[in-house]
Amino acid sequence: MPNIRSRLLVVLVVLFGSLTVVGPSPATAATLPGSLWFDETPLTVQNGRFVDGNGREVVLRGYNVSGETKLKENNGLPFASTADAKKSATALRALGGGNSVRFLLSWAYAEPVRGQVDTTYLAKATDQMRAFLDAGIRVYPDFHQDLYSRWLFDTDSWYTGDGAPKWAVDLGDYPDEYCGICPFWGQNITSNEAVKQSTYDFWHNAYGLQDAFLDTAQKTMAYVKQNLTAAQFTGVVGFDPWNEPHAGTYDSGQTSRTWEKDVLWPFYVKFRARMDAAGWQAKPAFVEPNLFWNANLDFQKEEGGLLDAGTLGPRYAFNTHFYDQKAISGVFMWGKAQDGQYVGDFGTVRDRASATGTTAIISEFGHPLTGSVSDKAPTVYKAMYQALDSRVKGASWWSNPAGSGPVLSGSQWQWDIYNGRHQELMNDNPDKVQTDGDAWNGEDLSAVRLDDSGTAVLRQDARLLDRIYPSATSGTTVAFTYEDRSRDGNATLTWNPVPSSLPNVAQLVGSGQYGLLVWRSNSGTAPTELHLPASFPPGSTTVVSDLGTAYAPPSYTSTTPVGVAAEPGGTGSRRLLLTDTDSAVPHYALVTNGATAPSATVLNAARSELSAWAARTVG
Repeated sequence: MPNIRSRLLVVLVVLFGSLTVVGPSPATAATLPGSLWFDETPLTVQNGRFVDGNGREVVLRGYNVSGETKLKENNGLPFASTADAKKSATALRALGGGNSVRFLLSWAYAEPVRGQVDTTYLAKATDQMRAFLDAGIRVYPDFHQDLYSRWLFDTDSWYTGDGAPKWAVDLGDYPDEYCGICPFWGQNITSNEAVKQSTYDFWHNAYGLQDAFLDTAQKTMAYVKQNLTAAQFTGVVGFDPWNEPHAGTYDSGQTSRTWEKDVLWPFYVKFRARMDAAGWQAKPAFVEPNLFWNANLDFQKEEGGLLDAGTLGPRYAFNTHFYDQKAISGVFMWGKAQDGQYVGDFGTVRDRASATGTTAIISEFGHPLTGSVSDKAPTVYKAMYQALDSRVKGASWWSNPAGSGPVLSGSQWQWDIYNGRHQELMNDNPDKVQTDGDAWNGEDLSAVRLDDSGTAVLRQDARLLDRIYPSATSGTTVAFTYEDRSRDGNATLTWNPVPSSLPNVAQLVGSGQYGLLVWRSNSGTAPTELHLPASFPPGSTTVVSDLGTAYAPPSYTSTTPVGVAAEPGGTGSRRLLLTDTDSAVPHYALVTNGATAPSATVLNAARSELSAWAARTVG
């Protein structure tokens, strides 16, 4: 692959010699409200982790913004206006606890006429992206597609798609779309000949389709870089080249694995070269394997996971999706999700990333919030977030914290403020105006909506979404868990209770929420930081750490081992900052909102218990 990459770069220099190729400049401190000296540094991939400019291990948590891009009503943009984008960004940070978004873009609207990039579309998209960057939210754009293109579908079809422009569909002599008995839209991927053949043509560069897409992608990336400030561009993490890749149809003798090796991976090498030519050299490509590589239904699963790509290294991030198709089917999983339900599935993602020498991100996960299987949603989401946090289920976590593995980055599907208020003409049919849910193929997964006053409100339990997580760790995470006490109806779900062998810790936590991080320091000067949910106001938050104990921790200063500060962006969100100087021993920090003015005696006793536990379990 290195030789292929080198040849491609030579060709690109010849074709695009007029482009100035420079890396991103580090942002200066305090360009955003609430920034501190260690904020606003670029992310890179090092030693299988996202790492900031201070050498801290970073976890990206947030949402997809948004499925509105898949619709025509706002012409392929996530928002009707920049003002709406700003409202959404503030809510995502303050209500949803996110520090990052996967920002959807549309090839169809970026290149509506072949060879002509629509700079009006790119300007609006960049303005909306800027709204998130200015709220302190990191961004990784994604050229999104599902079922290849909306223009494959008849006006009276049950389904629709998104992605490729109309001109790309018009080039092919595709059959009339038909899926047969397909109760789920995703079945079109393998059952609809129009989708299969057009997808096949893209991967085989029929009519120069793939070349046209790569040209548009490069021009899009160059435009974004040129129209953001250096500080804003620092907040752009990387790029997701193609959503949920699938062959469409395999050639004779070809398997899903050989397709990844011979077709998909060469595409990523080409895209990587286009990133470099557009000035994105220091940012990773977020590459997805074959869509079905980690399906949890045996008859859907296909071998893959970029098994033959070798060491991806720091220029790529292993990027995948996970939906529990058993739960969504309503047939293959009758009950609710349980403690540890997805630790194996997400552990596989960790293992693949490790084997390829890079970090991982689950850029889509979710479950329907209405419909016949929506009763499973509270437990499915809890189990998915649990598996992002640790590969050890709650019942075993306290006895085996060292088995946790790295904390995974993830972007929930999705964050669409227009949920339930759309006016989408499905396939341009005025008799099929879609208003409910996400207005796309019957889906309803948005975590947010606007109320009648135009205010963004959550559609899911805030305890589930606004979570403690280690957004930046000064060193390496050894173990992490968060008991959110989220609800399934009137029932509070507690999957990770504090064991009775730690009575003072249990007393502090009580019936409250708690997070516990164990890490090994790199003795850096920048502190470890944990996102503090809105349910953890500083005045009633308790911290027990080897660095010190505090009820109502003070404001952060460089000499305060445990302190609270605003998160960058001026949205009102907060973080806990922990400053350590010793790399010889593992550090720990318990954060809970369960205690009310605990005594120094209880705090010290809890600290003794946790110190003994950490020495015993993580060494």
